[in-house]
Amino acid sequence: MMIPDRMPSRLSRAIILAPLAVVFGGLLSGCNVVSMNPSGDVAVQQRDLILASTGLMLLIIVPVIALTLLFAWRYRHTNTEATYDPDWHHSTQLEVVIWAAPLAIVIALGALTWISTHLLDPYRPLGRLDRNRPIPADVKPITVEVVALDWKWLFFYPDQGIATVNELAAPVDVPINFKLTSASVMNTFFIPALAGQIYTMAGMETKLHAVINKPGVFNGFSGNYSGSGFSKMNFKFHGLADRSEFDRWVGKIKSEGKPLGREEYIALEKPSEAEPVRYFGTVDPGLYKAILNMCAYPGKMCMSEMMNIDARGGAGKNSQANRTRLEYDNRHGQQGDEAPGATFPASGRESRSDEKPEGVKSGGSREEPSKADPHKGHGHHDHGGSAPAQLNN
Repeated sequence: MMIPDRMPSRLSRAIILAPLAVVFGGLLSGCNVVSMNPSGDVAVQQRDLILASTGLMLLIIVPVIALTLLFAWRYRHTNTEATYDPDWHHSTQLEVVIWAAPLAIVIALGALTWISTHLLDPYRPLGRLDRNRPIPADVKPITVEVVALDWKWLFFYPDQGIATVNELAAPVDVPINFKLTSASVMNTFFIPALAGQIYTMAGMETKLHAVINKPGVFNGFSGNYSGSGFSKMNFKFHGLADRSEFDRWVGKIKSEGKPLGREEYIALEKPSEAEPVRYFGTVDPGLYKAILNMCAYPGKMCMSEMMNIDARGGAGKNSQANRTRLEYDNRHGQQGDEAPGATFPASGRESRSDEKPEGVKSGGSREEPSKADPHKGHGHHDHGGSAPAQLNN
């Protein structure tokens, strides 16, 4: 049987591609791309921004691809009917189209980006529940204080006086005001169905305003690599049908939860992986503020206190002793419960390399600053004495 030496016919191509279309169509139909089918108004606006931006860019990309294929086919070598004009070099009409269309797209994208950047600013309080409903005047937002730990999430509900680990809940159509920080390395808080991700950083507070419009259980996780337990740093966000269901959830935590004070927090803050859900029925009211100011551990100076001292011109020689009270990153190494990935010298283990880091003696201890230069290695503060500063906030 002779097989002609040419491309398959249109019918044969359809026969070949039809099974592939069925297979891939079935696979894609089983996908649930949460970011394209969100349940919160902020995430819906972000999805619409993605679609609008993609559509605007396709206005120039699709014609270019189509014309490229058309020109390749129209001016192929075997097409003797195509016009052959080797001396052609300019067309004003074509130049106008080539430059005007992309310019218009760039202007439209710039305007869309500028507007959406302000409307979707995570620090900006919500102005509506969804596209068709403004926020009622009598609705009180729910405040949630978020702390990223190694490798778990701690949620404070200051108005309710409770806290949870790896479980978050809020009623439908009630604005949520998130305040976020980290007790360790930089992380990101992300619930795709609710809103875009926001960074959490030690000693800093970021904010996020959002609302959930549909009841359900949604996935939340960390979107920024932060060590060995990163992949299990997940939690569930419960969108509850109404306030009464939320009140029952709060009542359950108060009845079943344990107290959360400084000692309990210090134990909880130690690095751990795949941490189960925990409830705390009572919470030290100043704990979140202490975590934010990096002074939840005994003997540590709060950043707000140090900033107050700096604002008054510093403490001069008396600030030397404040240095040790401000050291924070080596706390796990000092207690012997550092993370598995902790490195020398904070871990107390010998370095794997023969080359010692700068400022470390051969035995593993840190070198003391030179007496000739008492300011060396002490940051930007004016150190030199031994007595702690005695300035009040």
